[in-house]
Amino acid sequence: MLLALFIFGVLILVHEFGHYITARIFDVHIEEFSIGMGPKIFSRVSKKTNIRYSLRALPIGGYVAMVGENEESEDERAFCKKSTWKRMIITAAGSVMNLLVGVILTFAVAVSAKSIGNTTVAQFDENAVSSQYGLMTEDEILKIDGVRVHTANQLVYEISRVTDGPVEIVVLRDGKEVVLPEVRFGTSTEEGIVFGERDFLVHAVEKSFGNIMRHTFYNSGLAVKSVWQSLIDLLTGRYSLKAVSGPVGVTQAITTVAKTGTVNLLYLVSVIAMNLGIFNLLPIPALDGGKLFFLFFELIFRKPINRKVEGYIHAAGMILLLGLIALVSIKDIIKLFS
Repeated sequence: MLLALFIFGVLILVHEFGHYITARIFDVHIEEFSIGMGPKIFSRVSKKTNIRYSLRALPIGGYVAMVGENEESEDERAFCKKSTWKRMIITAAGSVMNLLVGVILTFAVAVSAKSIGNTTVAQFDENAVSSQYGLMTEDEILKIDGVRVHTANQLVYEISRVTDGPVEIVVLRDGKEVVLPEVRFGTSTEEGIVFGERDFLVHAVEKSFGNIMRHTFYNSGLAVKSVWQSLIDLLTGRYSLKAVSGPVGVTQAITTVAKTGTVNLLYLVSVIAMNLGIFNLLPIPALDGGKLFFLFFELIFRKPINRKVEGYIHAAGMILLLGLIALVSIKDIIKLFS
């Protein structure tokens, strides 16, 4: 739990620092920079900037309180007095910082790993299914159902989505591209969700600066894609609410993964950072993406929505989000003790 709190705290700090530093760059009047919500644990006011820096009891978020953010103000340094593009940068900066942390941690995972897996089949499992449909050792897998794969992580992810029949796989064999039109994989079920299973090992390559950067690029893209795909799957019914985890479920996942080693923990934290960054950019009231939506409206129509109305919308969104977090947390707690 302490490890999870530390990780959440760092990711929240990074997120809010993105808002803070861009607001400082654009000379916005900041009243408070807080990590956490609720009662204050620690607070001090800078004599130089007159900004209050606070640490609060509940590690479920944080905020940078700027003058004129939620109301009109005559202060020339107020957030509302800045140009629309500056306000958009400040609003998006927190999520961008989370995504940047995710990329840095993905790089750290590649650097820390003993070797880097590629997409070339090295050896089949004893009860492999795919070998019965034309896949051979030393085949370099290029595409799965039309999706290009460059890393072992991408390979595992795309196979995990193969659940409802044969797929077309394109491989490089003896220097030539070969199409395998109907390859099947075994499946497993977890939390009521069916996943395809990779039934072979891939070759490992020696690390170099080039392939570390290559894997960082493609695996960071994979993390972003997996977050979006999960949201789509949730909306389309492939995943139910049972598959969604809140703070309790994520803490349990961190506890489990931490026991398997530092590299695996770094990978999980990179995924969490990417999740936070992307989720906060969704056009949902109370989130940064919801605020960006109103700023886009203002940019297009040259007129802001009434700030009181916008404030009510964000307040309603916050209530709904907190309700969802509470619902998911209760589900996670029940699962934990069942």
